[in-house]
Amino acid sequence: MKKRSLVLLITFFVVSAFIHQQDLLGASFYEGKVIKMIVGMGAGGGNDRMARLLARHLPKYIPGKPTLIIENMVGASSAVAANYTYSVAKPDGLTILTFDRGLCFAQLFKVEGIRFDISKFSWIGSSAVEPGILTLRADLPYKTVTELLKSKQPIHIAATSPAAMDYQFPTLLREFLGLNLKMVIYPSGTEGMLAVERKEADGRAGSYSSLKPYIERGLVRAVIRGRVSEPEIEKLPVNEDLTPDSKGKTIMAMFSAPDLIGRPYVAPPGTPTEVMNILRNAFARVAQDHELKEESKKIMMKVDYTPADECLKVLNYVFNQPDDIIKEFNKYIKF
Repeated sequence: MKKRSLVLLITFFVVSAFIHQQDLLGASFYEGKVIKMIVGMGAGGGNDRMARLLARHLPKYIPGKPTLIIENMVGASSAVAANYTYSVAKPDGLTILTFDRGLCFAQLFKVEGIRFDISKFSWIGSSAVEPGILTLRADLPYKTVTELLKSKQPIHIAATSPAAMDYQFPTLLREFLGLNLKMVIYPSGTEGMLAVERKEADGRAGSYSSLKPYIERGLVRAVIRGRVSEPEIEKLPVNEDLTPDSKGKTIMAMFSAPDLIGRPYVAPPGTPTEVMNILRNAFARVAQDHELKEESKKIMMKVDYTPADECLKVLNYVFNQPDDIIKEFNKYIKF
């Protein structure tokens, strides 16, 4: 028992010394500096709101308490921002990028204009698990998948781009479940939801956290989810369970995999390890911050840190699929 207590005491002092050393390094490195957090999507969406929430609290956990500013860099479903961060931004710990989690598919398909290897970014981690769902206006008569399948009239789903999750999720539902869905493009997710409110569109797919405020208001109801879940939506039917097509099940599972790293954060490749340790530690600690948790409740977003190595496991699952599955997947997921 005494030996075990001694081991625990030594471990405590080693960890404390490591944290203290990090704090000293961070204070000398970050004091008086400005960190730019690049958001690869427009203002008002889920990734933007998450980034701004973190930006208000992260400096408390970065020794030296640097200023943190947000810059929206829109284009090609985050590819513009990812290209910039990968090839132009300096690996000096002063640039952080958050991007659309589906961007890994653009690399998988070798889309023209992709000038990054997503696995070679300096990964900080993810700030949330983001289940994908389909929502429909609450005033519509469709309350079950069976009722949806019987619809002879097209159900118009607001989406932002064929390269975005809000277009791709319903595309798979249309192809493998036979739902009569028709995507209508709007400039942003916010404008898409305004169209739903004006009854110009019948619904929208997206991240649960992004759509939760509209569900709470009673504007829309969630009807189908992907395999990743949260307690509030765990009883919803799962898309891959609703199709008899074995390849369709695999494709839907593959599409949902990045939901486990719903709000990814990275730095430029080559950012020094000691600086990355500071940033990873800050993200892990801020996820437990009481003030952040209270604020996140008000905006109906949940913050949960997923470490960098877990994020990379998800990417490896996506990138290591058989060629025939990737080829089939590319028929439905476009960039």
